[in-house]
Amino acid sequence: MRLVTFRERAGGRTQPGIVIDDRVLPLDTIARDMLGFIEQGERALEAARGMRDGAKSMPLGYVELCAPIETPRRNIVCVGLNYAEHVAESKSVAGADAPKYPVFFTKPPTCVIGPDHEIPWHPRVSTSIDWEVELAVIIGRTCNDVDEATALEYVFGYTVANDVTARDLQARHQQWYKGKGLDGFCPLGPAIVTADDIPDPHTLDISLRLNGEPKQQSNTRHMIFTVARLIAEWSAGMTLLPGDILLTGTPSGVGVGRTPQEFLKPGDVVEAEISNIGVLRNTVGGGAEGP
Repeated sequence: MRLVTFRERAGGRTQPGIVIDDRVLPLDTIARDMLGFIEQGERALEAARGMRDGAKSMPLGYVELCAPIETPRRNIVCVGLNYAEHVAESKSVAGADAPKYPVFFTKPPTCVIGPDHEIPWHPRVSTSIDWEVELAVIIGRTCNDVDEATALEYVFGYTVANDVTARDLQARHQQWYKGKGLDGFCPLGPAIVTADDIPDPHTLDISLRLNGEPKQQSNTRHMIFTVARLIAEWSAGMTLLPGDILLTGTPSGVGVGRTPQEFLKPGDVVEAEISNIGVLRNTVGGGAEGP
């Protein structure tokens, strides 16, 4: 099942929907927003499965897709250095070694933007803005101290994320929150694919293109820590809530690891793609003022 948050291009409020072929069917009779839908759990999923394309549906081209979860209730939890090849390219830049345990950090909810929304340009703050395609995991049920063997049972679904990063801020502050936490630095979308349609999240091709040129290309089987392991580690002593978002790390091919280094600039088109989920496309916005 492919779930989206959308608004009609003619105006109106955002609402959840289900994509059926090339049309979207509103789910506002089930929940007002995606968080409310996720909180209802299996009841909402069963109701959505029973819906059929009808008079209320509309062509996808008629609507504007938003981030599937427009305003997360809490910070997005992220994982650094979770692909071996990315660890290698990071070591060449910052001396990072492969971690023995997952490295967690967070991005604030104000980072989130949707498909085709502009990644803000912050020229007074950073001129070294990088890309990172990632598989995002959406938690479906309240849980804590989750066992790795059952961890995937708590997953609602998956979407695509771009963990946009200001590398100069990351180096300046010697941590990841500020450099990865600027407004608009977490594009999400285009849809949440429910967990029943992705029974194994470690068989997915993951890639990123910049202005049509491939920059990242890998598969989620190359993760150092599996999704189940990450959920088990994250939930140890901590309560996870429905709608919580986990970014699972990026493969190699980021701009800072290239020779010479490459960074985003106004007008660039970034396409992050994961098989079975879709393409998350964003353009980098313009900036009139210099740094």
